[in-house]
Amino acid sequence: MSFTHKMPFEWQVGLRYTRAGRRSGRNSFISFISAISMAGIGLGVAALIIVLSVYNGFQKEVTARMLSVLGHIEIYQMGGPMTDWHATARNAFANPEVKGAAPFVELQALLAHGGDVLRPAIVRGILPEEEGKVSDIPRQVRQGSLAGLKPGEKGIVLGIELARALEAKVGGKVAMALSEGGMAGGAPAMRTFTVVGIFEAGHNEFDSSLAYVHLADGQQLLNLAGPYGLRLKIADMDQAPEVAFQLKQTMPGDLLVRDWSKLNANWFAAVQTQKRMMFIILTLIIAVAAFNLVATLVMTVTDKQADIAILRTLGASPRSIMQVFMVQGALVGVVGTALGVAGGVLIAMNVGVIVPAIETVLGMKFLSKDIYFISAVPSDLRWGDVAAIGGTAVGLAFVATLYPSWWAARVKPAEALRYE
Repeated sequence: MSFTHKMPFEWQVGLRYTRAGRRSGRNSFISFISAISMAGIGLGVAALIIVLSVYNGFQKEVTARMLSVLGHIEIYQMGGPMTDWHATARNAFANPEVKGAAPFVELQALLAHGGDVLRPAIVRGILPEEEGKVSDIPRQVRQGSLAGLKPGEKGIVLGIELARALEAKVGGKVAMALSEGGMAGGAPAMRTFTVVGIFEAGHNEFDSSLAYVHLADGQQLLNLAGPYGLRLKIADMDQAPEVAFQLKQTMPGDLLVRDWSKLNANWFAAVQTQKRMMFIILTLIIAVAAFNLVATLVMTVTDKQADIAILRTLGASPRSIMQVFMVQGALVGVVGTALGVAGGVLIAMNVGVIVPAIETVLGMKFLSKDIYFISAVPSDLRWGDVAAIGGTAVGLAFVATLYPSWWAARVKPAEALRYE
């Protein structure tokens, strides 16, 4: 006995209606519409998986590049410089999640290299020997060396795009214009620095606007007796909000503690909002396919009125009739969702290969480094998103079966067979 013969008759009839016989042109047309509904659901599911994976990849890639320059947590001394940063670092290391600490100062300035071109820049004062504990900058230096930053020697390391804009090379001189006393105001003052290195973080915002000097030179520019504060690196960056809260509760002194998610809150909020809106918009594709499924089932019910009447006269209950058409609609939804998930996952896992191939064929670049943070299309497939998308698609398909199935259950055998 075959497997289908062991199934309840509602499933057998529902599967047969889904396949539709070839002898009837009308049945073939209904089968074609079912295939279109299935394809629409699959297309919507695949598109949603791919788009959300790219959004996740974009967020993950940009976050990683941002945190390769920034710290996971920043601690500031309220009311003035952190004159004993070593003591503050020891207090921070009391938390086992903290793996690295480094002091810093930061100021805004204008940089120039010959001619009249001025470029705004964020100048960060660091200790070269400590910076590698909290960021990847030492490994991102492409020319020269971060070790070239020595106290009192006025060395500077430039982002690669900033150096290109200034037409500055290692060994060249750049002029730094800032207010006397740093951000406190006063007459503009000029300082001359020697380029000792050029770094590339892979994040256009940092590569085009960030420069490093030695911590002692930065403090001198700002007339400070110590650094602004500390940047910390922790074991798991996703735990940064919790660790920051713990440090705020346990560390002595009047300190401001901020984690990386707070430092870039607007950017992350914008990405999450865009992701939610894209989910809603692309879900409408699945909803349209579900509406198409409603039309398909209504046509099937209209075409099968005589069959429904015969089943009723043989003892089938209205509930059984509902199940027949719910099986048909649910099968279309499940198969369409399965095809969409398979196609979406396959493409999302190979975006890094597919997109460059398309760019080569079209002779164009989708993401320009001059406009976007990154120049390659990333992808981060998350199975939680796949499950949510698949569940949404199957749920919409199931809802689409309710009205046609209910209508089929209300067919009266006598009226349906009157003109047969």
